[in-house]
Parts: sequence; C-alpha cells; structure tokens
Amino acid sequence: MSRESLLLPIATAQQTYSFVRRMLVANRRASTIMILMFLLAGGAGLVAPWVLGSIADDVGAGRNTILSSALFIAGAAVAGALFGGGATVMLARASEPGLAELRELVLIRVLQLPADRTERSTTGDLLSRLYDDVRTVSDGMNGVVPGVTSAAVAIVFTIAGALTLDWRLGLAMLSAAPLCVLSLRWYLRRSSRLYYDQRIAQGERAEALLTGVNGAPTARAFGIGPMLQEQIDVSSKRSADVSISVFRLTLGFLNRKNLAEFIGLAMILCVGFLLVEENGTTVGVVTAAALYFLRLFGPIGRLLFAADRLQSMGAALPRLIGIASLPAPTAPDAATVVKKGEIALVGVSHEYIAGKPVLHNINLRIPAGARIALVGPTGAGKTTLGAIAAGMLQSTAGTMLIDAKPYDPGSSYGARRRMYLVAQDAYAFAGTVRDFLTLAKREAVDEEVQQALAATFADRWVAALPDGLDTVIGDAGHALTPDQVQHLALARIVLGDPWFVVMDEATAEAGSTGARVLERAAEAAIRGRTALVVAHRLTQARLADRILVMHDGAIVEDGTDDQLLALEGRYSELWRAWSGGNIR
Repeated sequence: MSRESLLLPIATAQQTYSFVRRMLVANRRASTIMILMFLLAGGAGLVAPWVLGSIADDVGAGRNTILSSALFIAGAAVAGALFGGGATVMLARASEPGLAELRELVLIRVLQLPADRTERSTTGDLLSRLYDDVRTVSDGMNGVVPGVTSAAVAIVFTIAGALTLDWRLGLAMLSAAPLCVLSLRWYLRRSSRLYYDQRIAQGERAEALLTGVNGAPTARAFGIGPMLQEQIDVSSKRSADVSISVFRLTLGFLNRKNLAEFIGLAMILCVGFLLVEENGTTVGVVTAAALYFLRLFGPIGRLLFAADRLQSMGAALPRLIGIASLPAPTAPDAATVVKKGEIALVGVSHEYIAGKPVLHNINLRIPAGARIALVGPTGAGKTTLGAIAAGMLQSTAGTMLIDAKPYDPGSSYGARRRMYLVAQDAYAFAGTVRDFLTLAKREAVDEEVQQALAATFADRWVAALPDGLDTVIGDAGHALTPDQVQHLALARIVLGDPWFVVMDEATAEAGSTGARVLERAAEAAIRGRTALVVAHRLTQARLADRILVMHDGAIVEDGTDDQLLALEGRYSELWRAWSGGNIR
C-alpha cells in the first residue's frame, strides 16, 4: 500500500471552486457589497496621480488650482480608506460563515470516520489538516486575501488609468511586467524548499534545546553535558545558516523587483520625453503616468510577497474540503437498528500492516445479556478484538453479526451510539462535569445525571468539587485524577444506557484503592448489559459467565474460571504470574 493511499482525500480544483462559489453565493449581499467597495476603493486610488498631473499642466498655463486640487485629493484618500475598510469587513462577513461551517464539517467527518480508516491515515496528515490547514486558511482569509484583493484591483485600475491617459505610456509601463514575472518564478522555485528546511531546522534546534534543559540533571550526573551542548550548537548553526539563506534569497528577490521598477519608470520617462518633444502629449499626462507607475510599487510588492502564503492557502483549502466532501455515514432505519441481541464474530482476522496479522480466524458468540472476559498477555490481540466487537473497527477478514444480520461499522454510525467501548485511558473533554456526562445523552436532566453518578458511586466526590456538576474540567479547568476521569466515563455508561459494552482494561491504571472503587463502578455500569471485558485484573475475569484466553491473536482456551483452572493451561499460568504463585 503506497503512502499516498493512506492519506485522507484532497479535493479537486473543481470541488474547491464549487465550495468557494457556494460560500460567496450563500452570502450574496455581503459579497456584492464587498466587490463594489473594492472597486470604489480602486477607483479612489486613481484620483491623486491624475489630479497631480493636472496641477502640472495648470501651473504651466498659469492657473492656480492647488488648493481645490488638494481638497479633491484629500477627499479621495478618505473615501478610499473608508471603501477599503468596508470591503475588508464585507469580505469577513461573506467568508467567515462558510469557513466556520467548513471547520465544523471537517471535524464532524473526522469523528464519523471508521476507526480503521483513521488508523490507516498517518497521524501527521490528520493533525496537520485539523490544525495547520485550518489556521492557514483562517489567517489567509483574514490577513492575506483582503490585501491581495485590494492590490490586484489597484494594479488593474492603475494600468487601465495609464492606458486611458495615453496608450503609449501604458505600454511603456507594461515593459516591467516580464521581469516581474521572471523574478517571481525565480523566487518561488527556491523559497518553498528553503522555508521547509527552515521549519525543520528550527524544530531540530528547539528539540535539542528542550532535551538539554529537561535532561540537565541527568546530563550532570553522567557527565554528558558537553555532548548535549554540541548537539545544541550544531542544530543552532544549521538553523542560523538556513535563516541566512532565506534572507539572501529575499534580498535577491528585492533586487530583481527594484530592477523591474527601474526599467518601467525609465521607459515611461523616456517615452514621455519623446512625446512631449513632439507635442504628442503634455507634461501633466507624463507626470500622471509616472505617478501611476510609482503607485504600482506597493501593490505589486504585496502581491509578490503574498505569493507563498497564497500558495499555502491554496494547498490547505483543498485538503480541508477533501475531508468535508466525504460522504456522511448512512443513518440506519429506526426500525432496523438493533437495540439488543446476540453478537457473533465469524472467521474474523485483522491486519494493521499487510502480512502481519494480529487476529487469526476468531469465531466468537456473545449471547444477549452475557458477560465475556478476555484475558491474555500483552500483544495477544485483546484490544483489537474488543474494538471489532464494539463496531469501532472493520476487520480485514470475517464477518460481524448482530442477531444473524451483518453489521458494517463504516455505514452504521448511528447504530454504534448504543454500543460503547470504554478504553483504558478516558479523555477529559473541556467543559463542565455535566457536559462530560451528557455526551452520552444530550437531553438528560440533572436528576438523571445524579442517578448515574450514584449508581457508580461517584456522586460524593463529584458533589465535593468546587462547583459540583458545573465544575469546569479539561486542560484549562479543574484537574481530575485519571481515576476520576475513568470513574466519570463509567457513570456515562449508565446515563447512555447502551445494550452492549466493551470494557478495554477500563480499571487498569488505577492504584490499589482506586482499583477497588473503579471495579465496583464497572460492575455496576455493566450490570444487566451484554459485555465483553478485557480484564487486566484476573479477579474481574472470575465474575464473567465465560473466560476467553488469547495468545498470539487466537483464542486458545474457553470456559468458566473453575474449568480453566482445572485445565492447568495458560489461564492457570496467568493466575500464578499475577498472584505470585498462589491460584487461590
């Protein structure tokens, strides 16, 4: 499987254009006003050069129009600033709702992706789209697009103004265009790679520095400080060398840009001199044409220096639209959604990497209401089997049946809402305790939430939090211990009331005291439900109706606790290893 096939899809140019068009059409009023204001701002910018050229002719003819002309220029400048600011505001109003919708849709589609599809994608690809690409597009729309649009309008209007004054002077102005284009191509061919190398070098420098700072005590203890210092010196020198190369490239680009500007202005002055000599035009017209050309320096510079950011934005937007364009999961018919039934895995095998299976021809039946325990050494395939049984992972071979009907996790997103998997490390989502719990049942009232907490013995310590259910948790909130987060995850099972639960070592990380509390909570959470328990502590396995022993991706023993101990097989070995040699 090629690396490209692992990546999430990227939108085509047609899909990207369609999205941008829909975004602008959806906010047609703001888009229309934005275009109009950009045009008015561009037109206002033509006033000053034209009036200054007129002043030159008026002075030559002995007319004093300086005061009125100055007032005219000042009014045009104020109008241009107002129109330009209004255009930027209208651009935000036209684009931000669409971008917000795109960000939300991208996140929704990522969350709806089957687990196996997410795992096949590289982590860097997914994270870079959700963070870097979103930031690039948002920053570009707010900071780059307004400047580039106003610059493009100014360039078009200025060239049109010069051609209107005198087409010969307009052609002289355009003589600088070929060198500008060549300069931009020269810069872009070299800058993308240099900027990439610069980011890599800065990352290596930061990593070396952080390693040295965080490992300072160890470095002193083992006398390896000079080695770490050398690594920092080498990475810092590389970062500095790349930064200097970027600076030199920028200077080279500026030199070429200045040369193009010199050629254009020289051509206008030379052509203008010849035309004035032959009475083909006036000094005022040549002056206005020269001022028009000088006015181009700023907009052209903004366009040239924004080219790489526009490229980044142009590359990021299709990557986001590619995810947003993924088809939504098929919502199952309410009449066909299984609410409780027998789960069967028939001939199930799975490979994360082709040719390296982690499960081999698993055949497993879990009757409705039964509790099955999975035990075995690390790497036996327990977590993978649990994920497949929970409908979170599509096996590479075999079939999952619910009440003898095939189940497809890739197209039954809605059905999975009543099949829960509780992993070893629960995540504390940012929000209140109430928000954390009601993820399982958005319409739940506080009475239901309190009942779920009481059922799992978490009500007392939650009530002792600073604001009870309203206590903000997560990265920026009240810090919960891992035991407490897991405890809330177990209470969420009771609130969500799933018919099938997979407990993947849900109490494994708790200390001895916390383990007893979490085991009681886990027992309460799965009582009366069909459950598959990946047991870290073998005391949990004893409570199961059946125990499956896994080894190297296969089920090697199957029976009750007493039956498996009597076999004197792998289950007995696990008990001796876990209990220090005493099975009872």
